[in-house]
Amino acid sequence: MQVPVHNMQGSQVGTITIDESLLGPDINHALIKQAYVRYHANTRQGSARTLNRREVEGSSKKIYKQKGTGNARHGDRQVPSMKGGGHAKAKRKTREDYRLDMPKKMRRKANRNALLAKLVDNEVRVIDTLGLKAPKTKDIVTFLSAIKVDKTALLAVPSSEVNIRRAARNLETIKLCKPDSLNCFDMLNSRFLVISKADLEAWLKGPSSQTGKDAKVNPMGAAKAEAK
Repeated sequence: MQVPVHNMQGSQVGTITIDESLLGPDINHALIKQAYVRYHANTRQGSARTLNRREVEGSSKKIYKQKGTGNARHGDRQVPSMKGGGHAKAKRKTREDYRLDMPKKMRRKANRNALLAKLVDNEVRVIDTLGLKAPKTKDIVTFLSAIKVDKTALLAVPSSEVNIRRAARNLETIKLCKPDSLNCFDMLNSRFLVISKADLEAWLKGPSSQTGKDAKVNPMGAAKAEAK
């Protein structure tokens, strides 16, 4: 697959060849959904709680006298039957575990398969070199308009590109991530993926490429260092 490479001004300056067989070769919707649900579930804190009548703000004074009004007998306004009152059976702040597990090789296959889906739909913008001289949001807006990104986008830039990260974080339609942290959840939550050519090649050849037994036998990156 030949994917065009653009510069910051939106002009095509070349192409990058991506082997589809290393990403799929076909789009596995069931695998992508399983990985997506897993990433989504793992974002939950599991610490939801509600207030009981002692914790609700407001006066504890009796709202009106006991007899003679013709109304029902009431004390303060914190009772569950009143609007804004506490919960009769309040949830306590107990940490619930919603995490789902998934084998590492399956996660990597799902991430690469999601990239294939974005490539097939022409939703990947590969840039020869990403960089800004100053952290100005208007420069990012001009850049995205030049490469025809008019909807939500996932901008994969390393931590060293401080100007781009500072300029893009002001935009609600842009989400930032590190190139080595690309996953199907972030890619599918955004319409476009914007990444530099060097970062994309490094991701394709890095630890994410190990989707077989060599992921355990001869791991790359941090896992390899720990194994030593």
